[in-house]
Amino acid sequence: MKYISTRGQTAPMDFSDVLLMGLAPDGGLMLPEHYPNIDSTTLDEWRTLSYPKLAMAIMQRFATDIPVADLQDIIERTYTADVFGSEEIVPVRKLEDNLYILGLSNGPTLAFKDVAMQFLGNAFEYVLKKKDARITIIGATSGDTGSAAEYALRGKENIEVFMLSPHGKMSEFQRAQMYSLTDANIHNIAIDGMFDDCQDIVKALQQDAEFKAAYNLGTVNSINWGRILAQIVYYFKAYFAVTTSNDEKVSFSIPSGNFGNICAGHIAREMGLPIDRLIVATNENDVLNDFFNQGAYQPRPTEKTYITSSPSMDISKASNFERFVYLLLEKNSARVHELFEGVKSGQGFDLSELMEAVNTRYGFAAGKSTHSDRLQTIKALYEQHGELIDPHTADGIKVAKELQKEGEIIVCAETALPVKFADTIVEAIGQIDIARLAHTEGLESLPQHVVVLDNNAELVAEQIRQHVTPNPA
Repeated sequence: MKYISTRGQTAPMDFSDVLLMGLAPDGGLMLPEHYPNIDSTTLDEWRTLSYPKLAMAIMQRFATDIPVADLQDIIERTYTADVFGSEEIVPVRKLEDNLYILGLSNGPTLAFKDVAMQFLGNAFEYVLKKKDARITIIGATSGDTGSAAEYALRGKENIEVFMLSPHGKMSEFQRAQMYSLTDANIHNIAIDGMFDDCQDIVKALQQDAEFKAAYNLGTVNSINWGRILAQIVYYFKAYFAVTTSNDEKVSFSIPSGNFGNICAGHIAREMGLPIDRLIVATNENDVLNDFFNQGAYQPRPTEKTYITSSPSMDISKASNFERFVYLLLEKNSARVHELFEGVKSGQGFDLSELMEAVNTRYGFAAGKSTHSDRLQTIKALYEQHGELIDPHTADGIKVAKELQKEGEIIVCAETALPVKFADTIVEAIGQIDIARLAHTEGLESLPQHVVVLDNNAELVAEQIRQHVTPNPA
């Protein structure tokens, strides 16, 4: 399996090289030359597999340059009951008839990002050792990616991590998870701005070819293909959990800001998983909702991005959206390049003439949720089912219930455990004892280590220079 760029100007590459690189040299996103086709017979064979075995069956079709035994070792060390709390790894629980929650938040940082990031950490370490290389990870987080990445990469050899977050825009728990780490290879940088500003800095440094080469820049943001690959697996696992036959179709409702998680679902559907609809659930930052309902994509400037009670989705430029648009435009890389260079400079684009393909051929639908919707959903689920959910998952459930068709089975992807957003939970249902895992007790009272910088890529570059020795010129 070779990988190409959405912008068409990068020579085909192996999985291991793509894993380490982040953005393609031409500014696009890497993706496979084709998606494997999974037929009904294969689905039957996969239906009863354990999570590690299912992950192996799927990933070996994409990571073809890693020997089978080595890939199996990486996967088996990643997906364990010790790390994820149960042999199921991603247990599915039923809310009511035809409505389920896919439990993705049982990893070390209590968020769905752990499922992919734990794999990425082990895969990075393996590839770097094979290549006798090192990497400088630069990432941006709106809340959960940062902690998941840092917990997956802390103490790893030949890896330095610089994680950018919007200053004062995350929950107290999220800040404590990241900033309390004391590992020498972890560097937290709070940017005076929004998540999109952090993401823009990451892209700017990634696109500085000289700087990227000197410091071996890579990324763990959802633009990294390894993250998407790891997430594809749990769509198959969830489908098998709620069906008994491949004749049944299932829809997924995914809280979405950066389009990474739902991009993995889209790819699973392209591979042949019997997914009916992929429902994009946004918060007040509803750029994706507008596109999937009207066909117009218009990212907002950061000063018009709302700060909400589902902060991991406070994003107005969806980095992974380009991967879907590439397919929607029938792999016209020149057109993709034109559109997303425009996005970079603040322009939007209109593909409303393709809405039939968006909704029918690719199965997308969308809805939005507000703060009051989140509070009502959290309260209703707690009172009716004794089920406590975080605000992002509440966005997904609200939109799922709103759009659900008669007889449609919908699985809602969980974003995080509620304890990460305690203030919103208390606002919704009053003061209660919110369960937390033992290793997070007292987290908020630990000393925090973070550098606060103005919104300037050069200031971040200087932080990297201070801690990383450049390659010889």
